[in-house]
Amino acid sequence: MKIMEIDGGKEISGTIRISGAKNATVALIPAAILTDEQATICNIPEITDTEALCDILTTLNVKIHRASESIVIDPQEMKNIEIEESYSKKLRASYYFMGALLGKYKKAIMYFPGGCSIGARPIDQHLKGFEALGAKVTVDRNKYIVEAEELKGANIYLDIASVGATINIMLAATKAKGTTIIDNAAKEPEIVNVATFLNNMGAKITGAGTSTIKIEGVEYLHQCFHEVIPDRIEAGTYIIAGSLCGKNLKIDNIIPEHIDSLLSKLEEIGVDLEVGADYVIVSKKEKYKSSTIKTAVYPGFPTDLQQPLTVLLTQSTGKSKIIETIWENRFMHIPYLRELGADISIKNQTATIVGPTKLTGTTVVATDLRAGASMVIAGLIATGKTKITNVEHILRGYEQIVEKLTSVGAKITIKEI
Repeated sequence: MKIMEIDGGKEISGTIRISGAKNATVALIPAAILTDEQATICNIPEITDTEALCDILTTLNVKIHRASESIVIDPQEMKNIEIEESYSKKLRASYYFMGALLGKYKKAIMYFPGGCSIGARPIDQHLKGFEALGAKVTVDRNKYIVEAEELKGANIYLDIASVGATINIMLAATKAKGTTIIDNAAKEPEIVNVATFLNNMGAKITGAGTSTIKIEGVEYLHQCFHEVIPDRIEAGTYIIAGSLCGKNLKIDNIIPEHIDSLLSKLEEIGVDLEVGADYVIVSKKEKYKSSTIKTAVYPGFPTDLQQPLTVLLTQSTGKSKIIETIWENRFMHIPYLRELGADISIKNQTATIVGPTKLTGTTVVATDLRAGASMVIAGLIATGKTKITNVEHILRGYEQIVEKLTSVGAKITIKEI
């Protein structure tokens, strides 16, 4: 078990380079098995989710060669075998193997996926899509068996604009016969990145990034080289940290358009930002305004950034509100912010934050990935020492977080206990 210790109150200055997007990487690695040759993906983040997916590839007899920030995936000797629970439960995104295996072999067997406990996360929209393509879905206790004699293109309307379902259906449909149309598709940049990857291999996908995606099935996918987009959530996390303790902190290697909703909200609050073509420079200001944030699907305000932003609102003057519309358990960080000294109340799916309040270091828990990020930011500005347990959640999604923050002046360590 690991624990993170942060000595708060340090100014951070310098440059933090943003890694490849976790939420794209966890779909790109399973997607790579659809190729009939091999695929090279660069700008891969060194996070535990990447390791868990590579473990699944190994069990499927896929050849992997990893170098600095890149991975070569060769599935030519792959075996379509059951993905055991010990692998699937490590991360939610293991479910992308369902779509990829179904698309390639017309059969996938795996156990229920794991991941952060941020609320009910059904995969009914994924299964609905598979069935529309012609697959039969059988649930055997906690195991899915999805198989088809043939996959045929279909018109699929998603009841909710689910990122996971959009990508999984896209994977399954890439080699299906005929044309598949996904309506009410999610629009996130990570979906565009996955579609571009598949197209680089010879797929015929149009409309990614809009609410209607069209997939014309192909029989063969060739080798390709692909780059993971920068991680917009990691970028947002460090920009928020810089707004609280930064001095000309440069967040580099980003796509500002991907975080427009955050940047506009930070400007409204009063954060000092300089936005360039591929960077943001942020500095702490002494006084911030309160605000109301409502999470929404992209391009709305991302649910993955509401937890980090809560910390900034504890330092804003007046009463702020966060309305969470995506996940019902996305306020598990708030009891620990209260222990640090924050004044926050929750009613239904709305958190009310009264600020500014002084935060004082204590021992807190990273209940999930983004809650962990909020604890890190809180620890950076708290007086004294903050200890964070369950840091494995944080390491799932933030590459070299200790090294990156230490390099700009933070005092932060991880210890084995």
